[in-house]
Amino acid sequence: MAVTEPRTYPFTAADRLTVDPVFAELRDNEPMCRVRFPYGEPAWLVTRYEDVKTVLSDPRFSRAEAARRDEPRMRPGRGLPGNILELDPPEHTRVRRVVAKAFTARHVERLRPRTEQIAAGLLDAMVAKGAPADLVEDFALPLPVTVICELLGVPYEDRAAFREWSDALLSTTKFTPEQVEERTRRLMEYMAGLIARRRDGSAPGDDLLSSLVAARDEEERLSEQELVVLAIALLVAGHETTATQIPNFVYTLLTHPRQLEALRADPGLVPQAVEELMRFVPLGNGAGMPRYATEDVELSCGTVRAGDAVVVAAVSANRDASVYSDPDRLDLRREEATHVGFGHGPHHCLGAQLARMELQVALGSLLERLPGLRFADREESVVWKSGVALRGPEYLPVTWDRP
Repeated sequence: MAVTEPRTYPFTAADRLTVDPVFAELRDNEPMCRVRFPYGEPAWLVTRYEDVKTVLSDPRFSRAEAARRDEPRMRPGRGLPGNILELDPPEHTRVRRVVAKAFTARHVERLRPRTEQIAAGLLDAMVAKGAPADLVEDFALPLPVTVICELLGVPYEDRAAFREWSDALLSTTKFTPEQVEERTRRLMEYMAGLIARRRDGSAPGDDLLSSLVAARDEEERLSEQELVVLAIALLVAGHETTATQIPNFVYTLLTHPRQLEALRADPGLVPQAVEELMRFVPLGNGAGMPRYATEDVELSCGTVRAGDAVVVAAVSANRDASVYSDPDRLDLRREEATHVGFGHGPHHCLGAQLARMELQVALGSLLERLPGLRFADREESVVWKSGVALRGPEYLPVTWDRP
């Protein structure tokens, strides 16, 4: 395929949860498009569903190679070295196996009653305080934060600190490079301190962090750097994405009143609704982590040459008309349940089952406890995040019908 002058990516600034119409044009006319991110070398952007799945799953596309290259990215920094997301099998498999059992469907279901209890407590407090309430601060953020803190063994009272540090890890323009470096260092020191307390017996626990320490000290399945970085990745990913998607889902339902009414009329639809919302709602800026072709690879849209960087647009794949009927329509009864909202292949989201369960509990609890849930003011009163990798409300004022 001829190399053309790269397009600047992102194509346009993110507007709430709308999907850039350029993706539809590219799927039809240029499904493998040359792009340049704010930082790093140019890459091919792949936009069709089947090609996206191939890039995410074919071992000829390497994540580890990105660490040796000037990878395309949205910010100056390169993230935490040794992150599981930067590894290829078999190293990736080795690290992932250490924690995989904690996130199986069976284990996650054991967490559902506690998650429902946490959600109920948060909603009790919201109802007692009265409307309006900020869905983000009063419910969407503390729910997954509490769950991951209890699962991992991180003190909930430290949430304000690690939330700021998490924001730095996900920052594109919100923090300067120096601020990102300083906050990342503090997060590393914080997690290393929690690990040290597990080792010296001052804070023993039957939690995932204790299991990770044992995997490092007793079974030698992790290096020290991998231990610290893996614990950080679980803490950050374990709350940031779900805490963003809960208000994203609510906002989407409030702006699609017929679908919201269908869900209110049939609460048993919640699991299916979560899958459709995962397909429909964009979480990030539209393109995932780059992979590098280790040899020439044929895709349906052309040939990726060995050494070329490729990024995939999951948000585009999830709107591919060759897979979904009327793909730009939200349909909570949609029969095409498959999507790449949690990724695909070896790097498929480790916490997908946990996120699904939390989102199901969140939606079900909100619909049951807050009848008539709606915007407290105009839709325009919602304040959106800026300068970070995730798209979602920073402030979502809501009200509901009082008994």
